[in-house]
Amino acid sequence: MESGRSHFRLSRNVRTVSSEIFIIWDDDIRVGQLHLHYAHDTIHAAVLLEIDLSVREEENLLEAIDEDVVSSYLPSFEREDLLVTLFRAEELSSFSYSSQDIDTLGPEDED
Repeated sequence: MESGRSHFRLSRNVRTVSSEIFIIWDDDIRVGQLHLHYAHDTIHAAVLLEIDLSVREEENLLEAIDEDVVSSYLPSFEREDLLVTLFRAEELSSFSYSSQDIDTLGPEDED
């Protein structure tokens, strides 16, 4: 993935009054998930990476998150109040009490 590509796309999966969940894509490759929690003047972000990224790619991803999501939420937001934690994660399974099958999002699924 280090081949100079660093265009990440965020596809919103869930939105509430105080939080959002996005799927992170690089072309058609699912990179991970972003969980944002808005707490007054502080935004807490948990980035769950499903693949390894270089430090430069991580920086590009954080920049995309800031530009595409955080700045649109609070344009005059103080960057010191954005707390980001990166995790290396692996999806093991999905569970729901719903009798319907769980839909999995693909890169073509947009807002």
